[in-house]
Amino acid sequence: MTDTLQNPSSAPDDDIARAVAEGLPSAIADLGSLVRIPSVSWAAFDPTHVTRSSEAVAELLHALGIFDDVQVSRAPIGDGEALGQPAVLASRAAKNGRPTILLYAHHDVQPPGKDEDWNTAPFEPVVDGDRLYGRGAADDKAGVMAHVAALRALAQTAGDDLDLGIVVFIEGEEEFGSRSFANFLEQHRDVLDADVIVVADSDNWDVDTPALTVALRGNVAFRLTVSTLDHASHSGMYGGAAPDAMLAMVRLLSTLHDDDGSVAVEGLTAYDGPVPDYDEARLTAEAALLPGVQLIGHGPVLSRLWSQPAITVTGIDAPSVANASNTLSPSISARVSARIAPGQSADDAFTALQRHLREHAPFGAHVALDEVDRGNPFLVDTSGWAVEEVKRAMSDAWGRPPVETGIGGSIPFIADLVRVFPEAQILVTGVEDPDTRAHSPNESLHLGVFKRAILTEALLLGRLNARRG
Repeated sequence: MTDTLQNPSSAPDDDIARAVAEGLPSAIADLGSLVRIPSVSWAAFDPTHVTRSSEAVAELLHALGIFDDVQVSRAPIGDGEALGQPAVLASRAAKNGRPTILLYAHHDVQPPGKDEDWNTAPFEPVVDGDRLYGRGAADDKAGVMAHVAALRALAQTAGDDLDLGIVVFIEGEEEFGSRSFANFLEQHRDVLDADVIVVADSDNWDVDTPALTVALRGNVAFRLTVSTLDHASHSGMYGGAAPDAMLAMVRLLSTLHDDDGSVAVEGLTAYDGPVPDYDEARLTAEAALLPGVQLIGHGPVLSRLWSQPAITVTGIDAPSVANASNTLSPSISARVSARIAPGQSADDAFTALQRHLREHAPFGAHVALDEVDRGNPFLVDTSGWAVEEVKRAMSDAWGRPPVETGIGGSIPFIADLVRVFPEAQILVTGVEDPDTRAHSPNESLHLGVFKRAILTEALLLGRLNARRG
């Protein structure tokens, strides 16, 4: 892409495009610095890294010189005294009748997993071809830097004519369930109130085609513990008569799916919405299926990914192969993650899952569910003026119109944003593409997508800065 717009509409737009192109090397360098901070927000990891990451983000926002206030803040989790991970909040008031826009992203990341599964060190940013590799390089530190870089371009081109109200909210625990999110909204309600909310935490149709996410599945995740014995026993002496917890767990988990891999839990619903055509061969390639492995489920491929429930066992606490002894396990725990179709509440879905697991427990095994996280699905209202504005910005920045998509993943806190700010128009954008591998080893960011995502947001900001009301 050249330094001017592919579909130029005005001189100010071309000025923004040049500013984005000139600032791209700095944006990539700053993103690399953020990637080097291992800001995993999960409880088992050192929280000082998340604090350091929040401070680095705050400094980037402060250096823009456009905000009335930049702070690092923490909110309590639920009704307890424990505080969530630090978030960054920057704000400037609107002037002369301009609207206010809230820009959201998160600076925490998923655990890296095993180093040997990475081609490069997970927290060392590496550019290879047109991609930047590293944990958080895309999800979602690229979202953070897309905001920062777009604001740099806006400040450079608007100067003293910057009247747009801007709030930046960079969360610090999105990857760990956003457990203090609702309280954070209440603590900073007045500051966060905006006409338009941009959530930069989604993906694009491909590296050449932008997407505006209009539907998201919800989620229910919990720890499932199955117990059959009061203590471990010799498998040779009691195996074959005494049911061990591993057998019971495997049998119970197998009831969650039909033979074709579709979810078999009564009470989990699907959403009847239109989906674009999508070749099964494309999913086979993008999901990296091994030769001969078949897809699961039924119906159009994107319906399975966007509009139907899905259940995944993401972890099991059990004796490792290296430490296996000839014993019957008394108790086994698994982490179960269910994606919930739009139209069903997370509470109703959890009730259905809990009922199913208790009713299908084999051999009279004891079943317990705890550490429950819930997030409601979301359907975007596409009738507002902000949707048209962001689509126009995407078309100009990418040279082709965006595709309206759903995503199989979840952004549960959006339901909280809708609850607290029902009048706000919500735009779900992103910097990812089908080969980003977010949450997986070798996560990466396509640098062309990054540039176009920055330009999209910078154009949107520039045009809103000229908009009354």
